[in-house]
Amino acid sequence: MKSILNNNPELKHQIDQVAEVAGYLWQKGWAERNGGNIVVNITDQINYLYGCHSVTALQARLPQCDSPTPPIEIGTTLPHLKGCYFFCKGTNRRMRDLARWPMDNGSIIRITDDCAHYEIIADKPVKPTSELPSHLMVHNDLMAKGSPYKASLHTHPIELVAMTHHRPFLEKDVLTRLLWSMIPETRAFCPKGLGIVPYLLPSSVALAQATLDRLNEGYDVVMWEKHGVFAVDTDIMAAFDQVDVLNKAAQIYMSARSMGFNPEGMSDAQMQELAEVFGL
Repeated sequence: MKSILNNNPELKHQIDQVAEVAGYLWQKGWAERNGGNIVVNITDQINYLYGCHSVTALQARLPQCDSPTPPIEIGTTLPHLKGCYFFCKGTNRRMRDLARWPMDNGSIIRITDDCAHYEIIADKPVKPTSELPSHLMVHNDLMAKGSPYKASLHTHPIELVAMTHHRPFLEKDVLTRLLWSMIPETRAFCPKGLGIVPYLLPSSVALAQATLDRLNEGYDVVMWEKHGVFAVDTDIMAAFDQVDVLNKAAQIYMSARSMGFNPEGMSDAQMQELAEVFGL
């Protein structure tokens, strides 16, 4: 069967990047079993590479999956995603397998014209992550705002999750200030800080809405208490980088505490200097 990636270098680059990030998440211990999710908007790559402006013409040129499935209900209507294409980690699939075999453990889907269903396009009928509606709600909001962000990432960084078990860190921007102060790169490369969502049932609509609320407050990375993080950015590597930098700061803090002292951290004046130099 012809793959959708054949002769599509730009699309293949996007999928290869997803596979690379999936491998990093597994290597870091942030993706136990089937933990975590990746959803990337690949509409631009598909429309550009196939040179089609008509949905009918585009579908006629796309390879179909082995066993085509009827449109699947999303559970909500997302008007800004009409005709959009996404690559998603498959449900109950492991990040370590997504890293090695992305087209066997991920799914390419298209949002149908009613904006309430999706269909699996290629290569195999891999069902997308059960958290797809939550991710798509975020992507719908990004599209509505004209955001350049195309990727969403959910993962379980060990040190960051551990810090959410200490209630004082859950107060607004307390953890942001602490992590920024651990190393200059955190303030420079995660300038919007870390939004906090108190514990809510995983995969719930309430969790998705609370995450949207934090993103709309201006954060790019949202911490879910006792669960994990959700990050958005221009591509999946950039989203991963933000989480990686924040978790490095958490590791520095914990290393200092394990050595028997409370780290001093950078002063407000030092962080303000950074903000001025980097234009933050």
